[in-house]
Amino acid sequence: MHRIPDLTLANPRADRVKQVRALSGRPARSKHGQLLVEGPQGVREAVRHAAADVRDVYLTEPAAARYDEILDAALDAGLRVHVGTPEVLDAMSPDAQGVLAVVRARSWALADTVDELSAARRAAGRPLLVAVLATVRDPGNAGTVIRAADAAGADVVVLAGESVDVHNPKVVRSTAGSLFHLPVVTGPSLADTVAALRAAGCTVLAADGVGDHDLDDLLDVAGPAAVRPAGTPDLAASTAWVFGNEAWGLPATDRALADAVVRVPIRGRAESLNLATAATVCLYASGRAQR
Repeated sequence: MHRIPDLTLANPRADRVKQVRALSGRPARSKHGQLLVEGPQGVREAVRHAAADVRDVYLTEPAAARYDEILDAALDAGLRVHVGTPEVLDAMSPDAQGVLAVVRARSWALADTVDELSAARRAAGRPLLVAVLATVRDPGNAGTVIRAADAAGADVVVLAGESVDVHNPKVVRSTAGSLFHLPVVTGPSLADTVAALRAAGCTVLAADGVGDHDLDDLLDVAGPAAVRPAGTPDLAASTAWVFGNEAWGLPATDRALADAVVRVPIRGRAESLNLATAATVCLYASGRAQR
């Protein structure tokens, strides 16, 4: 256990504080190639799994004592750790809970990332699982789907089209650290994404309430030993799920890019499921079938 470093930041109006606070906005993130990670869970995972990208860690003295595992991991990794007053940390971010980090923003190229992961999975005898968000605008939904994809064992998440900035602080917080566990590709069009994933051997499934295939039915016939009707996708094979916008879902032109359109069965009287819930159900179904 390391000794808590001396207090070094006491002026909430200092230039350093303003520079960190500015990262809550997209212009500063784009200019500096950095993002803000707020709260103990996100910072803990960044330090553990992406230490090479962490530029600075900021804590209050009470937070440094409470989250000593974060402090120890940061110091063991040779990271720059700064202790500030609660007023300083609040000025940097009102959502910091006394802990935040400035992290270099990583970018992932679609084709290279998919090719590398596909080759690794083939060598290991494992299928690929991918989550694709098509023009998803809500930060909380995007972050929650990244977290669900991580939990379900997905290999990569793609934010296609005009989706939300993955480095938006609300997205980062919603991932609860999963942003640092798996590649998240941003920027490609949905058509380019589908082409790259299909070339990597993925069956592309669009999740939509008008789907011809019922998710439960697909689970019943998943696996190499199962007998499936012609044209029925195998959930146990390498799969890329495409999820649409919160308000309008997937338009017909986007659904047409997929190999099949799958609906999540609604057993009760709910009109539909929200995006994050439907994505979680679909990803876990594939995870179960692939296992």
